[in-house]
Formats: sequence, structure tokens, C-alpha cells
Amino acid sequence: MDRNSIIGFALIILLVITYVFYNQHVQKQYYEQKRLDSIADAKIHPKATPLDTAKLNKQATPTAAEAINDSLRKGMPPAYNGQAQSLKLENKKLALEFSTKGAFPTSAEIKAYKTYGQDPLYLFKGNGNQLAAILHVNNGDVSTADLYFTPTIINEPSGDKTIDFMADLGGGKKIDIIYTLLADDYLMNCNIHLTGIPTSTLTMNWQIAGLHTEKDITNERASCQVYYHFKNDNDDYFTIRNDDRKTLSDGPVSWIGFRKQYFSSILVANDGFSTAEIAPKSKPLDSSVAVALSNNMEVALKPGNDETVSLKWYIGPNDYKTFKVYKMGFDEMVPLGYGVMAFVKYVNKGLLIPIFYFLSSFITNYGIIIMLMTLMIRLILSFFTYKSYLSAAKMRVLKPEIDALRTKYADDQQKFGMEQMKLYRTAGVNPLGGCLPTLFQIPILFAMYYMFPNFLEFRQKPFLWAKDLSTYDSIYNFGFNIPWYGDHISLFTLLMTASSLWLAIYNRNMTTQDPNNPALKYMPFIFPFMLLGIFNKMAAALTFYYTFSNLISIAMQFVIQKYFIDEKAIHAQLQENKNKPAAPSKWAQKLEQIQKAQQEKTKQLGGKK
Repeated sequence: MDRNSIIGFALIILLVITYVFYNQHVQKQYYEQKRLDSIADAKIHPKATPLDTAKLNKQATPTAAEAINDSLRKGMPPAYNGQAQSLKLENKKLALEFSTKGAFPTSAEIKAYKTYGQDPLYLFKGNGNQLAAILHVNNGDVSTADLYFTPTIINEPSGDKTIDFMADLGGGKKIDIIYTLLADDYLMNCNIHLTGIPTSTLTMNWQIAGLHTEKDITNERASCQVYYHFKNDNDDYFTIRNDDRKTLSDGPVSWIGFRKQYFSSILVANDGFSTAEIAPKSKPLDSSVAVALSNNMEVALKPGNDETVSLKWYIGPNDYKTFKVYKMGFDEMVPLGYGVMAFVKYVNKGLLIPIFYFLSSFITNYGIIIMLMTLMIRLILSFFTYKSYLSAAKMRVLKPEIDALRTKYADDQQKFGMEQMKLYRTAGVNPLGGCLPTLFQIPILFAMYYMFPNFLEFRQKPFLWAKDLSTYDSIYNFGFNIPWYGDHISLFTLLMTASSLWLAIYNRNMTTQDPNNPALKYMPFIFPFMLLGIFNKMAAALTFYYTFSNLISIAMQFVIQKYFIDEKAIHAQLQENKNKPAAPSKWAQKLEQIQKAQQEKTKQLGGKK
């Protein structure tokens, strides 16, 4: 690895550090602001019951139904009187619990998965979860969340199950909310049918409080995002922050999805939402809740006496393969590269994910899959790796001549630079030959950075001492937090750091050192320690990949240097090249012209003095 290789390696690491630091800085500001807001609010308001978001919403936006006191309710239609009861709708994948008051699911258990503590996994449960329509009835607005429904359960021979919730508002007005859960699917149909309630638009309120299910709630909350997909197939997302409202008015919205690291709840409107507003709920959040949202949407209806709003509701895992089956763009909710690194998602989709699914079709150990993926990727990049090591060998062979030029032109660095480039040109050496192959690895580096922590398949998959490859491996917990490092020791991160140092030491004897840039000599030894604190909280799958990749680099370099690179033959070839000087490249000519111009300018300035 020559100086250019070190520069390329430094650029890669600098990009990683900059990106991770930026994310951590934003997250730190977010949670600090949340803490300050909670303290300020506690001084003004009495302590609220955790997760009593439905009550808070009712206090903020009272409906006509709530304004009716108990004595008046006795003479009201059946929809205004009743007692809330719970019903269960269940298939092979989901167990949903509904309330007859409001006719919406109050809990959703995803059967095939467990929490990090191996408890049944509920995406949401209890207060703070509802799907309600706002009806204009008798010169007032009534929320279906305040109405009592009569349920009718239908079990189809196919295994599909349907609940028809009907609320009679009197005077020929009624509303049916019909849920159909297919026998073996995460996608549920939901039809809202209005009778005798003419309206051109139906306003809906969707609230969700996603429960804490993973090991680290800080990482879980930081990964909570809202995705939305427009009818024109454009899509976007935003990471949930405190009071960060988002209004979607750029066209009909096909679906809105709430993503919580490895599980999602997605509401799809067959005819699209005409407008939508997404509002995170900053309080109350306790240790059992990752994030809470309140979304308001409008659906345009055709004029007439009977109207129906057709919805689909996905409740399940962020499984890339499952999302692709639905062909609705749900796969964008698996973050495989975004922001300035959005281009790497195509590396993931076109290269890494197909390799992963191919290997996982016959291998069940995900640590071995990571190792085989690493070997296959390094094999694909082996041509560039060989070129990098070959360039480093050429630079080492030319080092005595470069040192002689450096001594000869010790007082004239511009002249030394020109003569150095001349030597490279006549010998047929590209000074960037060791740098560019290293830079070609950036897409793979960042593709892995996104894929491993976000790919559902690694969740709760053990390997060696790591119980869960989707989160950090902790071999010792301090019980307190160490700034920059954390509250635990990740062994894979330590091994990644140790292997990086080993690689740097191994490369030291293979690298031509520039005495004018002594910092380059120590840079490869400093970066591993800088990354130690950053990667200590990252997924074990990622840190194991970097560790194993470092070991492969050491092995490849040893094999290439010992069996494929003959420095005597290279030296003879370079000397032969100097006897048959080739025409300089356009890049070399341009560089030489710049150096000559700088030299002339220096002479002119010296003459004026």
C-alpha cells in the first residue's frame, strides 16, 4: 500500500466518520430537546398517565358525541350507547384485537416473531392506537372512535375471516367498518361504508404508538421513520423528530407507512389520500414505547347517498422479499441507502441482496453467510486489489530513485515534483494506481453499512458469542456510560480494531513513506481507535463483516506479494520501459504544464525581490 493507497483508505474512513458523526449529533440534539421539553411541560401540567394519548386527543379536539351527557344519551340512537367489548381476529401470521367502541384494532401481535426478551411481539397495544373517521351528522362532527358498533363475524371456508362493525346513528344513517383478514397474510382489507351520510370527503385520524421490541431503545427510536408513496410512484420518507409535522399535498398519496426498525404498519388507500398530515406525538413516551404518531388524512368520495372508502392495512415485518411480492413500493421501507449515499441501494439490490438470498437458500448459519459473501465480494474486487498491490510494488521498486531525486532537489520541491512525474511517466507507473482501486470499494463499504443493521433476516440470529447479529454483541456491561465509547464492550468491535491495526502494521513495510508527510505514516494507526467508539453500538453483523474483511485483506496481500508479484521482474520491466519512453498521457502533460507554470511564477517573484 503506497501513499496514494493510504490517502484512498483515509478518504473512505473520513467519509464513514463524517456520516456517523452527523447522525449521532442529530440524534443527540433530538433527545436532549425531548428531555428539556418534558421538564418544562412537567412544571406546567400535572403528571399524565403514560400512553394516555387517546385522552389527550379528546381533550384537544372534543367531538359532538362527547358533548352529549349521560342523561341525553339514553334517548340517542344505538351508536351513542353501549359498552366496549373486545373481539379477536386471527390468522396464521397475525392476532388482532378489536374494540366494539370505535371499531378499530387496539393490539396487533405478529406471531412469528418475539421481542428481544423473547416475549410475544406486539407492534402496538392499548391506548394511543386507533383508526377513526370523522362524520358530519346532525350539524356536528362525530368521530367513529366515540361510537358503539355491533359486530358480525364471518368465517369463510378458505380460512379468511371478516368482522362487519355496524353503527346505527338513527334516521337512516349508519356506518359499516368491515375488516377482512386473509388466511395467511399480513395485509388486511378495511372498507368504510357510509349509508345516508352524503359527503364529498372523509377525514380520517390514524394514531399509532409503536412498542419497544428491540435490545436498544435509543437505536430503535432513532430508526423510526414515516414513508409515503404518491400515486405518480414518487416516494419519500422522514425520520421522526419531536414536533416535526409533515403535510403531504403534492398529489394523491397511495400509502403512508410507519416504520419501527424491523416492523411496520402501512395504511393503503385504493383511490389515494387526497391530503395527509403526519404529526409525531412528543408525549407521553415511556420505556415501553418507541414512538407515537397521529396522522390525519382525507379521502375524496364520489357524490351520492352511499359511499365506500377501500383501504388495505399492512401490519408485519420489514421483510424485503415480502415487500417485493406486494408490488406497491413497500420495499423502499427497508433503508438500503439514502441521502448522499442513496446510490448504494442499487449496489444492495443488484448485487448484495441476490448473493445473500442465494446463500441463505441452503445455508442457515448467518455468520457463515457473511463470511461467504465477503469472500465472493473480495473475489469480484480481486482485479482491483491486485492492481493496487502491483502499483505499490512498482512504487517500492522506484523508491531508491525517488529518494535520490528528493536529495538532489531538496531545495526545490517543484523541480522534484516535475522530475518525479517524469520518472513515473518513463517507467510506465501510474501514481494513482494504488488509490483508485481503493476508492472503488466505497460503494461496497457503504452498502454493507446500510444492509446489515437494517436487514430483517439478521434479527435474533446468533453467531459465536453474539446472540443477535442485528444489534451489538455485548460481552461486558459497565453499568455506566463512558463518553464516546458507551456502556458495554463489543468483542467484534475490538476484533475489528485489532485486525485494522494488524493490517496497518503489515502494510507498513510494504508502503513507501514520504518524509515530507509524516502524518501519513501514523494515519492508519489512528483511524481504528477513532472508529472504536463509533462501531461499539453497531450491529454485530456489520462489525464481524469488517473484521473478517480485514483478515481476508491480510491473507490476500500475503498471497499476492509472495506468489504473484516478483519485484525483480517488475524492476527489470520498469528499466526497459525507461529505455522505450512512451508518449505522456494528457493527464501527465497537464500536470507537467501546471508544475512548469508554478516554477516560472516562482522565478519571476524571486527576480522581483
